Amino acid sequence: MNARCEQKYLKVKGTIFLIAFMNMIVPLSLDMYLPAVPQMAKIFSTNESTVNLTLVGFFFFMAVGILLFGPLSDKYGRKPLLLGGTLVYAAFSAACALAPSIGVLIGARIVQSLGAGCMMAVSTAMIKDCFEEKQRNTILAVVQAMSVIAPMVAPVLGAWVVTLSGWRTTFWILAVLGALCFLAVLALQETLPGEERFTGRIIGTLGRLLEVGKNKGFTTFLLSAAMLSAPYMAYVSVCSYIYINYFSLSETTYSYYFAVNSAAAILGPICYIKVSKKINPNVMMSACVIIALICGGLLLGFGWMAPIAFLLCFLPFTIVESAVRPFSTAILLNQQEQDTGSASSLINFTHTVLGSVGMLLGTLNWGSYISGLGILLIGFSVISLGMWVLIHKSRIAVKGMNG
Repeated sequence: MNARCEQKYLKVKGTIFLIAFMNMIVPLSLDMYLPAVPQMAKIFSTNESTVNLTLVGFFFFMAVGILLFGPLSDKYGRKPLLLGGTLVYAAFSAACALAPSIGVLIGARIVQSLGAGCMMAVSTAMIKDCFEEKQRNTILAVVQAMSVIAPMVAPVLGAWVVTLSGWRTTFWILAVLGALCFLAVLALQETLPGEERFTGRIIGTLGRLLEVGKNKGFTTFLLSAAMLSAPYMAYVSVCSYIYINYFSLSETTYSYYFAVNSAAAILGPICYIKVSKKINPNVMMSACVIIALICGGLLLGFGWMAPIAFLLCFLPFTIVESAVRPFSTAILLNQQEQDTGSASSLINFTHTVLGSVGMLLGTLNWGSYISGLGILLIGFSVISLGMWVLIHKSRIAVKGMNG
């Protein structure tokens, strides 16, 4: 940890845990109530597309929060933004629990998502504030691996909670977790010194996003890596319908399948740590995209046969997608010497926007959600591969991609 960021109260382990915990908030917010989603259309007397807006709306407006609050933290510091973000998240999680209608729930989810976006963007910037470049890759992988615990546990916990006390309790749990984050941030010491903050006007702060975006290596590599977020989030948006409606599993059994796939995501960061010093980054990126393409083909050919077949066809993609995230983030943060908050915002914003696009496309009337998911996985992998080829053909410089 950088000497300037030594934490009197949280220490190194506490700081890492806080960063990881704030990154866990997003999958918890998405996955904990997934077992109840097929029921909620009946509960609120509406259709599946409207209920799905509680997922898509959360994800899209979280991207807006990410884009706004990362650059603002470069001007005002990390701690003030995190205090506001965690407080908003906790308060509107409670509002979701009290929502009397689907419209109110969607609105509360949108404001809740702004707090989540703030937590994600600022916590990622803190990694560069607090850790030297040699440590950063490992910390990013550790944070990613710890974050995977949330989607692994969330649907199982959610199914149990929904069965015993209903979907509203899941949001009360999120409100409590948000409040705990707020208390932990109170103990956090500011990680961005005053002399390193942006001193211009607020509009200039947001303008730093454009400066970072002008870096061709940063933007092109980010787009290539982030394309894989779309099919993964398409899976999150439709998997409950596939397992519960198509394969006729119970909510509890579905949650076990979801948890197994999420547990496999732990292997991605672990594999990344193991191979990052042995394999050229170019080879690693190429291999991940090729595996994604193969998984898309397997879904189209065999994913419809049984729930275990669907799981096994998608599971290798889960592993490579979870490896690409810390791998690409470490490289992208190294492209910028300054404007860390803006870089963090663009990284998380791009992944989130493409994820929300995937969620919308995943719920289209494909005839079969499994076929639609396979088509999306192949399509976005081809686009990712195309961006990757563009980087090499145009000789766009990406620092750190030569091993």
